[in-house]
Amino acid sequence: MSNFRPVLAFLLWIGVIPCWGQHTMPIEEFTHEGTWLQWPHNFTYGSGAEDVESSWVQMTAALTPGERVHIIAYNEYEAAHITELLEIAQIDLGQVDFLLCPTDDFWVRDNGPIFVQSDDDEWVILDWGFNGWGEDAPYALDDVVPLAVAVDLDVPVIDLSAVVLEGGAIEVDGQGTLMATRSSITGDDRNPGLSEGEIESYFNTYLGIEQVIWLDGQYGGNEDITDQHIDGFVKFAGGNTLVTMDDADLAYWYVSPADRDIIDQASNATGIPYTRVNLPLTQFPVQTTWGQSIGFRSTYVNYYVGNSVVLVPEYDDPKDTVALDIVQGLYPERTAVGINCQNMLQWGGMVHCVTQQQPLGATSLSLQRPERFQARGNTSGTFDLMGRAVQTLEVGHLYIQRYENGTSKKVFIWE
Repeated sequence: MSNFRPVLAFLLWIGVIPCWGQHTMPIEEFTHEGTWLQWPHNFTYGSGAEDVESSWVQMTAALTPGERVHIIAYNEYEAAHITELLEIAQIDLGQVDFLLCPTDDFWVRDNGPIFVQSDDDEWVILDWGFNGWGEDAPYALDDVVPLAVAVDLDVPVIDLSAVVLEGGAIEVDGQGTLMATRSSITGDDRNPGLSEGEIESYFNTYLGIEQVIWLDGQYGGNEDITDQHIDGFVKFAGGNTLVTMDDADLAYWYVSPADRDIIDQASNATGIPYTRVNLPLTQFPVQTTWGQSIGFRSTYVNYYVGNSVVLVPEYDDPKDTVALDIVQGLYPERTAVGINCQNMLQWGGMVHCVTQQQPLGATSLSLQRPERFQARGNTSGTFDLMGRAVQTLEVGHLYIQRYENGTSKKVFIWE
């Protein structure tokens, strides 16, 4: 993983500045500048993208009326392909932009940038360590994504590679409480050198967390390489609502009796118990669109809150409408929109797993992407990801180019 991170001196030189001090992660409902999507491709696994791309088109179509959609495309040819799909769907491309960056997978919630606000109202990106869910999947390219986004946006980034943390492993209520499972954070395959207290200290400093509600969780092996991410069965909503499932469905989801008790008795940082709302599981084991059984019933808790919509997993199941109605009641000022996840689930996740919010804050990341690249001037230098100057660019490699106007941009050499 360290081979893909610039050295500290180079980060300082290009303006990607490590920031120390207190930061706060807003709740997902906080107004967005946009949503990041990592588009599926076949470069890692050889096939499968064509089975799930329609879900990414659905998400883009639902989100663009209320916010921008930032799409991470593997290369320029993939970007052209995606553009064609969006044009066919008659999506407003004025609300869409692309970052060309090779990736291993499409779970941007876990490997992508996490935006937080400093105590002096500056927005920064947290770049936690990502190791493929405990080295269960390819990850070298995905681990670079937060830095690539930070360079592209000219937003400061904090290098937190000393701590392995996937975005789907945490859920915050925006008022000082974080809930997580130990199995997906504190294990030997994630953070063997850190104590629970040390991890909590990181949460306090960089996420603004006053209390952590720990569940033990379950190690999932090959069946669940996330090792029971919290975003599959618990979500915070509004000021003091905890969205989860009833006891029987939590048991079906392998949530232990002890963890179910903790969920049932959970209170916020001021000691006020959460109001609990239960979403169902699907009535039947989910099937792909071509009729292959996934082998288990699935969750609706893994939804994503946008500016004007809430993207809710759908599975062509009788419980779809039940879940959609409950979610709509939780967010009356937004429209609950079903996103088909039948084929996505075969790969291990749903809509929350493949989305990442970029908040709009007091210092306002621009609603329109900065047009800074139009006046860059000439290239003043090209560097590899270790910060070393290069004279000859090799096909298939990622570089950082420095421009006369002081900006930097990641580029991938195609041919």
